[in-house]
Amino acid sequence: MKTLFVVAALLTAVVAGDAAAQTAPTPNTPAMSASGKKAISKACSEQADAKGLHGKQRKKFRSECRRKGAKM
Repeated sequence: MKTLFVVAALLTAVVAGDAAAQTAPTPNTPAMSASGKKAISKACSEQADAKGLHGKQRKKFRSECRRKGAKM
């Protein structure tokens, strides 16, 4: 009975690990150009201005916005 439980637990771990490996981002994704990064940063700054954010709130918003590609 214990053996069956151990085998089932190991099988679950292997399947979960394989699923996580398949959803991980690939390192072969092309890097964004400098002009693309500038455009995203500018768009995020404009959105922060429109919301009237300052200080830590602005920094946090811009960080999340750039991570999402200015799609906030």
